[in-house]
Amino acid sequence: MIRHIVLFSAKRAEDIDTILAALRRLREIPEARRLEVVRNARLDQLSGEIDVIVHGEFEDEAALARYKAHPI
Repeated sequence: MIRHIVLFSAKRAEDIDTILAALRRLREIPEARRLEVVRNARLDQLSGEIDVIVHGEFEDEAALARYKAHPI
């Protein structure tokens, strides 16, 4: 299994909901075993500049490559 984690920072705080909605479309791609798109809860002092987290789990490198190549 491969975990793929991507962190996003919005230039403007008012855009975070739009970014979340757009990234949640990634859940339509069938290659991921699991895909979460969440707003950063900012529970520690080191994550202040991160707004959105995408966490995906994939069967193998081939599944991740197919996910990345998907047109969405």
